[in-house]
Amino acid sequence: MTGLEHAIIGLQQALDAPRRHHMWRWLVRHRMAGVKEALMLEHSRAGEAWLAARELMLARDRDNLLRKLGDLGPQVLDSPDVEPVRRQLLRLVAELERHRQRLNDLVYDTVALELGGSE
Repeated sequence: MTGLEHAIIGLQQALDAPRRHHMWRWLVRHRMAGVKEALMLEHSRAGEAWLAARELMLARDRDNLLRKLGDLGPQVLDSPDVEPVRRQLLRLVAELERHRQRLNDLVYDTVALELGGSE
């Protein structure tokens, strides 16, 4: 399990936890920080030229996800009604899962190219 996958699961579990205002808010913010850290640790694989466009797209997706995490962070703590924020975070978790899958696909394609061999 990758760091990003672990962080996403942690955030999902926090969002599913009972919403006792201060504890739930603190737990979600803490898990959001873990996701943000995992996203920031992503690095370019500097692989083949044919994968460069996908790597660039993933970098833009990562930056967009980081921006959304930054925007939602204060709302988790300050919003009087946590349910709309929770729904936004659930959508963000789905986006994070798609991003993680695209990362895995890129790694798979890189390895498949290396193992392809020659005739």
